[in-house]
Amino acid sequence: MVVMFPVRLHTVPIRLVPREIALLLIKTPAGFPSPAQDDLEEPIDLGAWLVQHPAASYIMRVEGNSMTGAGILHDDFIIVNRAKKPRAGSIVVALVHGDRTLKRLARIEGRFWLIPEAEGYPNTLVDENVEIWGVLDGVARRLP
Repeated sequence: MVVMFPVRLHTVPIRLVPREIALLLIKTPAGFPSPAQDDLEEPIDLGAWLVQHPAASYIMRVEGNSMTGAGILHDDFIIVNRAKKPRAGSIVVALVHGDRTLKRLARIEGRFWLIPEAEGYPNTLVDENVEIWGVLDGVARRLP
């Protein structure tokens, strides 16, 4: 019997709207201020930078805390790429008995497992009841 405590994910449609933002390719000291006008580079489109395969990617909202050890928090947006091949060590969205969950894919003693990144959540053996749905490409979060 598999007991799951999934991170619930809500799918958000991707609409890439080009919004270029000035990019400073310098390290930003947290101490003394630095005049930055001389360091301006070409603008960057964050949507295009975050989403590698728009036709095969989805933005989802994370609900739950099983991946906090990987820096993925409740209410974060994640970019999930269905075109990317899952590998051991990848963070993946998997369907377990039809429910989506976000976990790290690991290979242990020749078998694949879904591993949470927080205490109190069980590992799940990847078997015929599990489908790897997509691979995590990025995380987006607004700070308060």
